[in-house]
Amino acid sequence: MLEYLRIRGLGLIDDMELEFGGGMNVLTGETGAGKSFILKAINFVLGEKLNAELVRPGCGKAQVEALFTRTGEAGEEEVILRRELSAASGRSHFFLNGSLTSQDAVRALRPGLLFHVSQHGQQKLLQPSYQAELIDAFLKDPGITAEKDRLLRELKEVRHRREALLARIAALSEKRELLEMQQKEIEKVSPEEGEEERLEQAKTELRQSERLREQYARGLELMLGGEEPGLEPLLGELERLLDSLAREDAGFAPALNALIDFQEETRELTRRFRTIPSTESGINPDALEARLYELSQLKRRLRRSIPDILRLKDEITENLSFLDACGLDLHRLEKRERELACGLHMALQECNAKRAEAAKRFCSALERELAGLGFSEHVRVEPEHTPCELWPPVEDGEKQLCPACIEERWRLLWAPNPGQRPQPLDKIASGGELSRFLLAVVGIRQAGEDATLIFDEVDAGVGGLTLNRVSDRLAALAERRQVLLITHWPQLAVRAARHFHVFKEERDGETFTLCRPLDAQARAAELRRMAGEEDCRDQS
Repeated sequence: MLEYLRIRGLGLIDDMELEFGGGMNVLTGETGAGKSFILKAINFVLGEKLNAELVRPGCGKAQVEALFTRTGEAGEEEVILRRELSAASGRSHFFLNGSLTSQDAVRALRPGLLFHVSQHGQQKLLQPSYQAELIDAFLKDPGITAEKDRLLRELKEVRHRREALLARIAALSEKRELLEMQQKEIEKVSPEEGEEERLEQAKTELRQSERLREQYARGLELMLGGEEPGLEPLLGELERLLDSLAREDAGFAPALNALIDFQEETRELTRRFRTIPSTESGINPDALEARLYELSQLKRRLRRSIPDILRLKDEITENLSFLDACGLDLHRLEKRERELACGLHMALQECNAKRAEAAKRFCSALERELAGLGFSEHVRVEPEHTPCELWPPVEDGEKQLCPACIEERWRLLWAPNPGQRPQPLDKIASGGELSRFLLAVVGIRQAGEDATLIFDEVDAGVGGLTLNRVSDRLAALAERRQVLLITHWPQLAVRAARHFHVFKEERDGETFTLCRPLDAQARAAELRRMAGEEDCRDQS
């Protein structure tokens, strides 16, 4: 039940607070006063969209708060909703019991809190798909439709997987020869992960080792001599010369001693040059170059790097293995598809039979409701079904395993007067008849639920004695449910437990929509206004 509603900064509403009660709550007022806008605010707090332009000028944001009470597992519980709409960004935020929440969470609560019946609902009533939903709501076991839907979903999924498998088989079969050729080329070379980098490193090390050997050999040649005298023989000759000179001139003695010391160092250097580093690395330079060439040729032919070739190798192996083993997977999917199709056929047989029973019960209940709303006691509502193939027959060669899966799609035909041939609602129903038809549907569909019923001018097109029948039906609904009703008819408004008057007021050049609960005296004046009495005064 909706107990409290507050609207701030929305449209022509500055700050409005309304407290609703059980039974029938009626909102009346002149056309354009803003009655339907109040209902729009209720729908807004429950998840429907509003344009940011509806934020009242001068307000940074619009805010709608609503307090609902409902019966839960722990007894009666409160649901407090608030939604704020920013004028600047156009974004809104939802709050549930004081905490920020999502739009999806609020919308999930809506069916248990509110059922809105409007002239839009009349148009929805003309749709065969909605008529089928009404009939399904009368199924004793709704699970049979859920099982049918589950089987159909799984069947479509298996069919999709099978078709995807066949498409992959076809695509790979066309490339099989190429894949096998690439596989042979790769296997012939058998590249290893990181091999090319290791070979290049070894090649670099061999080059460095060879260059070092050449430098050692050149050093030894400089020390010992080759085609020309080396350093050691020249130093020996110089030593003999200095020794001879030192005997004649003592001033050469220091130079002789320094030379003798230097000769010792050169002899040590010669010994080091004699120890040429070994090139015994276990790598054959020719084999190394041959292997690198082999890898480069493979890269050129396949137009890929070695890491990509290794990945291609795994991919080829996987694809060829798939082609070799896909027959079993395809057989399993085909078998599962046959099983599901046969299961769907059986489920549809049961579902069609149960729907036929539900359609009869629904139409009988609807006829009784319509008779109480001013239609002829001979009014007839008949269900009509049209076969629709959901799945073709399942065959295995020339043998049919099960026939086509046929779903009976239902819609409503009606004859409001004796002697009429039943026809679809959209062919013969007037606006007033649709209003009463929708009221009848609500009366039989919503029994036992707790959601607040909102009727937005559902009495449109109805008048005379029929209006009294509609009034009686709404009053009966209000005995067990909270009802919010917008109406222009005093015959309906007079049945209200609480009566609210919606009107506009101008202040300092601004227009405001206001809503006030009416006491007995003001209510009497409003009812006279609604009845068209000229001497009535608005005492609200």
